[in-house]
Amino acid sequence: MTIVQFREECAGSDIVLSVTSSKHFRFDNSYARLPSRFYTNLEPTPVPKPGPVRVNSGLADLLGVDADWLTSGEGTRLLAGNAVPEGSEPLAMVYAGHQFGGWVPQLGDGRAILLGEVIGRDKVRYDIQLKGSGRTPYSRGGDGKAPLGPVLREYIVSEAMFALGVPTTRSLAAVTTGEHVFRPPEALPGAVLTRVAQSHIRIGTFQYFFSQQDVEALQLLTDHVIARHYPAAAMAENPARAMLDGVVAGQASLVAQWQLLGFIHGVMNTDNMLLSGETIDYGPCAFMDAFHPDRVFSSIDQQGRYAYSNQPAIAHWNLANLAQALIPVLDPDREKATVLAQGSIDAFPDLFQSAYRRGMARKLGLAKPEVDDDALAADLLGLLAREQADFTLAFRRLAELALPGSEQGISELFEFSGAFDPWLDRWRRQIEKDALPVHERQKLMFQANPVFIPRNHLVEAAIKAAVEEEDFSVFNRLVDLLERPRDFEPGLMEFARPPRPEEVVAQTFCGT
Repeated sequence: MTIVQFREECAGSDIVLSVTSSKHFRFDNSYARLPSRFYTNLEPTPVPKPGPVRVNSGLADLLGVDADWLTSGEGTRLLAGNAVPEGSEPLAMVYAGHQFGGWVPQLGDGRAILLGEVIGRDKVRYDIQLKGSGRTPYSRGGDGKAPLGPVLREYIVSEAMFALGVPTTRSLAAVTTGEHVFRPPEALPGAVLTRVAQSHIRIGTFQYFFSQQDVEALQLLTDHVIARHYPAAAMAENPARAMLDGVVAGQASLVAQWQLLGFIHGVMNTDNMLLSGETIDYGPCAFMDAFHPDRVFSSIDQQGRYAYSNQPAIAHWNLANLAQALIPVLDPDREKATVLAQGSIDAFPDLFQSAYRRGMARKLGLAKPEVDDDALAADLLGLLAREQADFTLAFRRLAELALPGSEQGISELFEFSGAFDPWLDRWRRQIEKDALPVHERQKLMFQANPVFIPRNHLVEAAIKAAVEEEDFSVFNRLVDLLERPRDFEPGLMEFARPPRPEEVVAQTFCGT
């Protein structure tokens, strides 16, 4: 289908797409300067009645955009896709990927439009993308729309991840569309999320051009990623290898952070892993309550491929697919290129373990991670699993116990059972040998062990109030609270507690 045919097919709406001034978005669109086979140019689909939900004022300021303007009628129309800002070059990116291990030779942005790129006040380049903005040539029969629930979920969890210090795509705004989208068995209110990322280039983007045997495109894409994310690699003897090393190190660190927070991504397909090292796609994601290494929440992960304990190995597998796609640009000699690729990939396990060990040491209050501490951590996780103890509260309670006299805190929400006594004795002996002053230890542990996370039942309550009652106050309060995940106050106990039996969320859904 040509772009002209596609536009004609999607025509028929009497809503007029307008162009608005670029005084609030200063675009510099580097991806749009790549050859046309990297994307399809098209505008977002206008919606009947755009309505504001929330604008992220802090992120807007970082991007040099007036948050008050974004909440205005003009700003809301832009965020809904009814107006295209001047200087924007809207496009849908093409890519491929392995989805649950199965190869799909062409995917692409099926319900997202990249408006363009801006340089933030921090001198970092950011993509501005509308998610849920209508059909594209890559929609594969879908409507390209987004229900309100998944938009709110992504806003909540992505901003919570940012507050927790995890590299992530972010949410600039959410708006309603005034229309319903059909997701069997019901029609749901529609919405659009404005997503911000350092880029949306995926492992699957490289896989697409590798599968097309398009070496020129692979080289152009490699050069683009190096310039955008790994500029030091340009000075290396082999820039492509240096870039791959950077991606491997970034993913090792990222997945270690997920593990340390009890976060389960839920859909670690190769098209959902960014070369920028940011977390993307918050569809069926979840934070664990009761800990178990084999925990799965995603309704579409029937075999447990993306269970909590599998995430490091899946990241390693995904990176191996990236390395394979880079073979043509690593070296003209395929055998030499394969050796280079294998060397990068083989570094992942040690890089992951090192990042995880450092993070776990902070969670346990130890100044310097030692290999011997691995057993201490593993034994604690084993106890948490056997006792079905809450992951987040257990570590937070441990932080409280690190300083005698400050032990109240969340004690009415969580206390270690007698089964933990021998382990706690071992831990106390270990920290007594550590060089950290006791107040510094607790400060370190509070920083590593949040008390507030976007628990599934809280997220679902916020979505239910918004979808069923058009009440966004629950959503807004939760987003505000999660901006300070480590700052506990007794009056906020309700947001720290685990779910009651009737509130337990056993499955999460992707929203497509």
